[in-house]
Amino acid sequence: MKTTVNTQRRQFMVGAAGFTFGVAAGVPSALLTNEAAARSGSVMLNHWVTVFTDGTVAIMSPAAEMGQGSLTSLPRIVAEEMDADWNRVRVVPSPASDKIYGNPGRGYTQYTAGSATVSGYFDSLRQFGAQVRYVLLDNVARQWNVPLAELSTQPGVVLHQKTGRRITYGEIAAFAKVPEKAPAITLEPLATAQFRLIGQDTPRVDVDGKHNGTAQYSIDVQVPGMLHGAILREPVDGAGVASVDDSAARAVDGVVDVVRLKYGVGVLATSAWAAFQGRKALKVTWGNAATGRGFSTDKGLAQFSAAASNPSQPTIDWERRGDAAARLKSAATVVEAEYRSDYAYHAQMEPLNSIAAVSAMGDAVEIWCGVQSQPMAITVAAQALGIPESRVKINSYLLGGGFGRRGNRDVDFVLDSVLLSRAAGKPVKVTWTREDDIHAGRFRPLYVNRLRAGLDDAGNVAGWYHRAVCDHVMAFMDPLRFKIVKGRDPIALLGTEVPTYDLPDRTIEGVLQTTGMRTNPLRGIGFTANSFATEVFVDELAVRAGVDPVEFRLRLLKAHPRARHVIEETAKMADWGRRRPGRGLGVAYVSYSGTQVAGIAEVSVDSQTGAIRVHDFWCSIDCGVAVHPDNVVAQTEGSIVYGIGLALTERITIAEGAVEQSNFYDYHVPRMRDVPQMHIKLIQTRNQPTGAGQMAVPLVPSAISNAVFQLTGVRLRQQPMLANRVKQAMLDSGTRFG
Repeated sequence: MKTTVNTQRRQFMVGAAGFTFGVAAGVPSALLTNEAAARSGSVMLNHWVTVFTDGTVAIMSPAAEMGQGSLTSLPRIVAEEMDADWNRVRVVPSPASDKIYGNPGRGYTQYTAGSATVSGYFDSLRQFGAQVRYVLLDNVARQWNVPLAELSTQPGVVLHQKTGRRITYGEIAAFAKVPEKAPAITLEPLATAQFRLIGQDTPRVDVDGKHNGTAQYSIDVQVPGMLHGAILREPVDGAGVASVDDSAARAVDGVVDVVRLKYGVGVLATSAWAAFQGRKALKVTWGNAATGRGFSTDKGLAQFSAAASNPSQPTIDWERRGDAAARLKSAATVVEAEYRSDYAYHAQMEPLNSIAAVSAMGDAVEIWCGVQSQPMAITVAAQALGIPESRVKINSYLLGGGFGRRGNRDVDFVLDSVLLSRAAGKPVKVTWTREDDIHAGRFRPLYVNRLRAGLDDAGNVAGWYHRAVCDHVMAFMDPLRFKIVKGRDPIALLGTEVPTYDLPDRTIEGVLQTTGMRTNPLRGIGFTANSFATEVFVDELAVRAGVDPVEFRLRLLKAHPRARHVIEETAKMADWGRRRPGRGLGVAYVSYSGTQVAGIAEVSVDSQTGAIRVHDFWCSIDCGVAVHPDNVVAQTEGSIVYGIGLALTERITIAEGAVEQSNFYDYHVPRMRDVPQMHIKLIQTRNQPTGAGQMAVPLVPSAISNAVFQLTGVRLRQQPMLANRVKQAMLDSGTRFG
């Protein structure tokens, strides 16, 4: 589908008279005015809400929409507190501004990641909606000369019960005056029974366009006069270009120019196909400066394993309580195990793409792309051109999947389009192929986790030690933030901590390795590897203690009723304790940024091939107040599917510093036949909302591994649990079953 750039997304506001309400002082006029409306001279937008005389209420949504539903959830919070009629609400994707639209829960950065969108914006959006409602009521009180306390609201209407009068928000907009300073509003405690929109299901605002094909992604966009660009990138990060023979590339029909870049060679052409063919014809000799040259997955695992077991290895203290070493020395039994996780790729469905139009003087640029952080993309473009960020305009679109790949401060696909546009003097659209996306991917790190714990004579845990070894992540993806956190890399090490298990004597530490590999957050971040190790290890402890794995976890969670509840409910749903011939059950639990989530997998194993099949997956999730319950369930289902891929088939391998995989024929994501029956229970509690978008991902690998052990007696300690690995593990153990 080819879509010419237009402003239809916001044209519903043109020509409607009304009033706006703002609380931010000194907001740049460029952010206050809708482009199309400014031309008509009829509408001025504020930074969050506009009420129109026809009753329409426009609410800004500051987060990127990449399938997770934020375009619906965030405006509903505002609409709830201002008592808007949801049928009259129109959602508008916000412009880029950390100052205005930044997420309070992420340090006021406008960055959609980490399942922190609803939890981060929740209080501020409630506050803002309540302020808008107050201003509406105050205007009516003055217009009717009645005490404000006598007024109330229904969706989109202000009522005065004593006289029976009522007036719509649209009618108020005709005379409303907005105070210069926002009123001080004290929010009532979370009272879920009083909510009308929060906690209720409704169709997502982005779904209709996706059904009928009108939804716009940046890959659909065409800019008049644009060229297409493709880049042959260095196979190992930092290698650089030594020499280029571009004669054959320039001879390809449609190729316009060849551009040498620091990290590769770009081809400009009149079509994407011509650009790809021109790139294929390039002959490039790469430099030898790359740190990662010579690195391989096997070498990395050996190196990491040595670091995990070397007591003299310098470490980063992540969590230290009590005296784990002393407790381990006095323990009746000590259990120790090592767990491994391979590199993994984001596998977002929409290939990376961006269009940039750099001005003739090189002093301004306009960009069309889908990113997880508009301000970060603006920074990248401005720095590349050496211009102020005010000279960068970004047009944002729906994302066909993000999972962390379209975020952070090095959005390489945006940089590609900016540099090639500057060289061409024309707009340039860069589209990555799937091979580009995999070869130049930014991966979940390679991990080796070593755990050691003691058990006393009663089977209680006496001392806990966890060392996680992996590539640096933050040092590569965001060096500035890495300095701020002083080397403590949360992207890499989150998931090692055990905030709810009763482990008073514990030591958790990290060892970060410099490998030269490109690493990045991936859906579930460090939890996908670190929690895998923790939860399989807890199962191993339960077996050594002679206690049922569910009961063992419940004993460790005596002080945390919400945690116990998700495990108990999941066990009920799965009918835990009932054995199934030829099937195994495995349980896992995670406390992830305050969200409590538990899962149970039912699996079978092909005794001839070692292939694991997941038949059913039960999951309970407590993320506090769920703004959009059905969407939480959908996100949890998506997390389970994502987790199955990481658990069973998805694996990136490195040889001589370069990625060996190329496309979905050798990087195996789950197919429909691999998706189990999923049974999700959302537990609504009167707690602040916490994340839901990725919290179930880390449950899946450990639950599957634990289920395989219950069925076969074979313990799988490396993910993905490839069929050949499972078969070899069974052969090594002498296991025969089935």
